[in-house]
Amino acid sequence: MSQVDSTPSPFTAPHLVSVLGRIGTMEVCLAQTEAEIVSAQQLRFKVFFDELGAKGSASLEQRDADRFDPVCDHLLVYDTSIIGPKHKQIVGTYRLMRSEVAHKTGGFYSASEYTIDNLVAAKPQMHFLELGRSCVLPEYRSKRTVELLWQGIWSYCRYHAIDVMFGCASFQGTVPAAHALPLSFLHHNCRATADWDVKALPSLYQPMDLVPSEAVNPKVALFAMPPLIKGYLRLGAMIGDGAVVDHDFGTTDVLIILPVSRISSRYVSHYISNAKRFD
Repeated sequence: MSQVDSTPSPFTAPHLVSVLGRIGTMEVCLAQTEAEIVSAQQLRFKVFFDELGAKGSASLEQRDADRFDPVCDHLLVYDTSIIGPKHKQIVGTYRLMRSEVAHKTGGFYSASEYTIDNLVAAKPQMHFLELGRSCVLPEYRSKRTVELLWQGIWSYCRYHAIDVMFGCASFQGTVPAAHALPLSFLHHNCRATADWDVKALPSLYQPMDLVPSEAVNPKVALFAMPPLIKGYLRLGAMIGDGAVVDHDFGTTDVLIILPVSRISSRYVSHYISNAKRFD
């Protein structure tokens, strides 16, 4: 990961309202300035490198930055009760890339691990959105922060008429066998249907069926599942074929595939009712 220009993306939708959700003193918005994007990169560095021990070549400014940042939109959660400039109030972030942007700028981040381009090419009438680089400061890892992030994502999806969300989600550590139970649960119970399937690249493919189906205790497996992955599953997400070990970030990744049509009506109603206040 190298230092890159952090000028806001020319592909960002300038007419999307600035505040996409609000709970108490916290609000979710799209980054509009270079300072906000730099702050998001610094937050990612704190979480991925300082806290979780990523070992990639981060920049000297202690920023997690790569070639995708300048062309992506950056969803940011702010705590407005923090005294200081707005870019210092950022406590959480998500990185968003639409398929039309990926086509113009060299592809998706996930394509370095999974055959996502095959799925996108097979459904040219659909608008895809890659979700990535999700992180929140430890003291803000609460239900309402997640709620705000999803209010923002849902508003963004409605504005851009997104049909499918996808992205890599991670288990901590580079030994898939250490996560044998939850990985096997995902393989046996949550695999994508044939028309949505995406496979890990052959050189990176790690099998997920490490425990026979009859030996998987669902309650134990879900308890061991990272909260982000459980959240995606609640929304109706499916899982791609095979895990991938990311040695730079010290993680074992799985691919999340979430067609908007699969999202439960109760979640759609909830996020629409909240997001309408910010149209």
